[in-house]
Amino acid sequence: MAAQFSRAVVMLLLLFFMALIPLSCAAGMSISRQRLEVQKYLKRLNKPAVKSIQSPDGDIIDCVRMSHQPAFDHPFLKTHKIQMRPNFHPEGLLVSSKPQERLNSVSQLWHLNGRCPEGTIPIRRTKNDDVLRASSAKRYGMKKRRTIPQPRSVDPDLINESGHQHAIAYVEGDKYYGAKATINVWEPQIEQPNEFSLSQLWILGGSFGEDLNSIEAGWQVSPDLYGDNNTRLFTYWTSDAYQGTGCYNLLCSGFIQINSEIAMGASIYPISGYRGSQYDISILVWKDPKEGHWWMQFGNDHVLGYWPSFLFSYLADSASMIEWGGEVVNSEPDGEHTSTQMGSGHFPEEGFGKASYFRNIRIVDDSNNLRAPKGIGTFTEKSNCYDVQNGNNGDWGNYFYYGGPGKNPNCP
Repeated sequence: MAAQFSRAVVMLLLLFFMALIPLSCAAGMSISRQRLEVQKYLKRLNKPAVKSIQSPDGDIIDCVRMSHQPAFDHPFLKTHKIQMRPNFHPEGLLVSSKPQERLNSVSQLWHLNGRCPEGTIPIRRTKNDDVLRASSAKRYGMKKRRTIPQPRSVDPDLINESGHQHAIAYVEGDKYYGAKATINVWEPQIEQPNEFSLSQLWILGGSFGEDLNSIEAGWQVSPDLYGDNNTRLFTYWTSDAYQGTGCYNLLCSGFIQINSEIAMGASIYPISGYRGSQYDISILVWKDPKEGHWWMQFGNDHVLGYWPSFLFSYLADSASMIEWGGEVVNSEPDGEHTSTQMGSGHFPEEGFGKASYFRNIRIVDDSNNLRAPKGIGTFTEKSNCYDVQNGNNGDWGNYFYYGGPGKNPNCP
């Protein structure tokens, strides 16, 4: 009887383990398939380098021939002739002569270990771990939907659903052909790896539905995208409200870079300190009246490249709204507001040296003139968490302080 019982137990165990074999094989095949997919993606994205530079922060910057950059994977750009300079700059660009502003300029960390030769562009190498942090290789480098603040529609349900919070200044109701701002650079603390904090300008066209066109540029801290908490220069674009088009930096075909000195997605150095030295960057995005491409300039002398006009529908003509300011993801960890900081992590009323700012905010009008915007509005979902205060003076023109700590006694 005991022998029969033992045989029955053995048979049951054999059947159990045999049932597990297909599952483990399927899991193994799934992992292998994922690895193969990631490797194919990396091979397509990381172009052959003329030279590679190891950055002190762990990044590898590849110097890639300009004609081999990811932009030219786009079927409409196969025969595109690179435009090496814009036909027109906006009228009214001023180069500051103030010694303090010249002194507190920023660079990128990788510059400490080298530069790329002429005829190449610097591209931050995408690593295996970068892609694995994304939901899929296909979605790597893409924002989740509904990340645009909607000043005219403060719908609590929409705010809660999106999980994004903002503190911005904006203009609307006219045709806009570009925008500019000088933004001081901080390193906000991020609570959860899936959250981010950024400061940027938005060039917007169309409605806030599924056909929204957006060009974005500024600085961000995003552990999910970059794997660390460094403050990085970034760009973004979409022509369908983040559904299937566009990406950060050069992580898809679209933006054409012509500059050999500035790497999209690379760390900015140095960073502003609380009650310490302040460092800021200037960003200008404008539409060339002749070709219709949207160009980007970093600082006073780095024309980085352009988004070809065919990428967009509404922005092929003009923008209908410009926004400047900060954005964070509030994932509500443990059911409470995140402590992820926006800007410096301090409220606007603390002022210079403590709060984050945008200064000399300007728009490009239909005559290609860079001028002060009219009718500036401000918007924030929860001013007890992150706030914005604007003003105007002779040195800074139109400016605003913004940001905050997130979770605090008044923002539970």
